Amino acid sequence: MKKVLFITFLGLLLCCKNESTTPHSAKEKADSNAKETVESPPDSEEIEPEILLGKQDRQALKKSPYNTWFDTNYEAYTIDTTSVKKLIPYLKNITIKAFIGTWCEDSQREIPTLYKILDATNFDYKKLELVTVSREKDTPDKFEEGLNILMVPTFIFYKDGKEMGRYVEFARETLEKDMLTIVSEQSYKHSYEN
Repeated sequence: MKKVLFITFLGLLLCCKNESTTPHSAKEKADSNAKETVESPPDSEEIEPEILLGKQDRQALKKSPYNTWFDTNYEAYTIDTTSVKKLIPYLKNITIKAFIGTWCEDSQREIPTLYKILDATNFDYKKLELVTVSREKDTPDKFEEGLNILMVPTFIFYKDGKEMGRYVEFARETLEKDMLTIVSEQSYKHSYEN
């Protein structure tokens, strides 16, 4: 009997995790040009933090409640200094579009790591575009349109305006090594490519 109850409880948890949030409110659509647009909380007893939507910068992630996971994961990550040193010359001509969900555990793990790696390379942050998406992987201003954002985080690396490759959700090796493979123009397939 305990096993049946446990399996039922586990099934309910998994189903709840995949539920969508409510559609964007009219106010959000009207405020779509605002830097920090948020989704309305779901109509359930469990209230989750507001979801950032649209173009952001690091400072948005340094504010409560996002700073709790951002700061913790940034400090906890130990960079691979050998790979980071190799990244430095390649990143000079690279731009990055980073699509994340502030609601997503993988994004909460990977975006602080990306910032820590880029900090160690003295990256020019004018070349990083950070876009936060809804659970449906979209934004009110359609920043994701035409980019095939199916999972987050997705980090897209560009050279001379052309996509070199993308890092999706989790590393094949480590974020530093995967980035190095992409920006040095070696053959790379993200975790969901065959």
